[in-house]
Amino acid sequence: MNIYNILNKKKNAEELTRDEIFYFVDKFTDDTIKDYQASALLMAICINDLTFEETYNLTDAMLHSGDIVDLKGINGVKVDKHSTGGVGDTTTLVVGPLLASVGINFAKLSGRGLGHTGGTLDKLESIKGFNVGLSIDEFIRDINDIGISINGQTANITPADKKIYALRDASATVDNIGLIASSIMSKKLAVDSDVLLLDVKVGSGSFMKTEENAEKLANTMVKIGEKFGRKTAALITNMDEPLGFAVGNSLEVIEAINTLKGEGPKDLTEISIKIGAKLAFLSGKYSSEDLARKELIENITNGKALLKFKEMVSRQGGDASFVDDNSKFKISSIRKEILSKSNGYVERIDALAIGEAAKELGAGRETKEDEIDMGSGVILNKKVEDMVKEGEPLATIYTENKESIDDAMSLIYEAYKIGEKKPDNYKLILKEVDSFV
Repeated sequence: MNIYNILNKKKNAEELTRDEIFYFVDKFTDDTIKDYQASALLMAICINDLTFEETYNLTDAMLHSGDIVDLKGINGVKVDKHSTGGVGDTTTLVVGPLLASVGINFAKLSGRGLGHTGGTLDKLESIKGFNVGLSIDEFIRDINDIGISINGQTANITPADKKIYALRDASATVDNIGLIASSIMSKKLAVDSDVLLLDVKVGSGSFMKTEENAEKLANTMVKIGEKFGRKTAALITNMDEPLGFAVGNSLEVIEAINTLKGEGPKDLTEISIKIGAKLAFLSGKYSSEDLARKELIENITNGKALLKFKEMVSRQGGDASFVDDNSKFKISSIRKEILSKSNGYVERIDALAIGEAAKELGAGRETKEDEIDMGSGVILNKKVEDMVKEGEPLATIYTENKESIDDAMSLIYEAYKIGEKKPDNYKLILKEVDSFV
């Protein structure tokens, strides 16, 4: 077996065997196969695609290239969620405490942000002292004690995926559905949870630009999860405008806390309760999503969900007083309102442009080494369907970098489309892909 023959097969649109896929992953990970050879294979995959069996085998090979996190020490069912990335997506910080408040274990290993997509770990670190570097034993201990922990990924989870993804990013081979599905699922399956819900974003602020491709990705990932014995389901959700009003680390955590208080944006609240209810039902604790939904809403009203968030902050070394007093969060000192130039209704807000504006202001990274300004970002004053008058603020920006303001303003003006007629109802949850078993 050699890489030349594997390349030739995929170039001719032939299906690769399990042994060939494992050979490629193993030999590329240990540097036997060179970048230029792997790039050729990735391009051939993008041109000729992967069958489901190839996608499954690629997932399995990358999964077993590193450590698998054993969570058998957690008492009871363990649930997890994953979002394919978006702008203002703070659902993890709402869903996790909600589930823990009804006695369901929420065990999540998260990542950092890159580009216009925010990272859950970065957001949590806007709380003074919050530790996202727990050992696995500490992670398990906290879940057994309070039902929730959100922690950083260990260094040796799916090293093959890290290496392959870096090459995909440099060789214009990111957007193949089989490659995306195997990358996401290898990382999620490396953590030994029992139930997984995938939030597949579609629209301007996501990787998936069409509902058709989002559905294909969702179906593929759910089938992979099921084949590995994981109870898996997916939601396809709209990312044509940012989720909520806040885009930026401190700003988003404040918004998540407000949502747990029952004072959050309608869209963030809606999707968080939907994800939570679906996970609660799949966990087996409730006989229907409706029953789960009712109790989750009740635990927002009575404060139990917020208390769980506060408990998590304390257990992970954070200053829990930030939860009670949002003024303790760092907010960047330069504040500027972006005023509307016309009257009308907000027809659309390009989520990608808003995400890029927040990154310009300091809320995101171009490279993994870049520093983040935790207090920078964008607050949307107007959302899709809202009426706006000339001179009213569309958005408010926060930054410490004066030089970034003009570029951010241009991006925000480009993002907003103002029309004469109120648009049809913006649909947030587009489709559900249920567990196949």
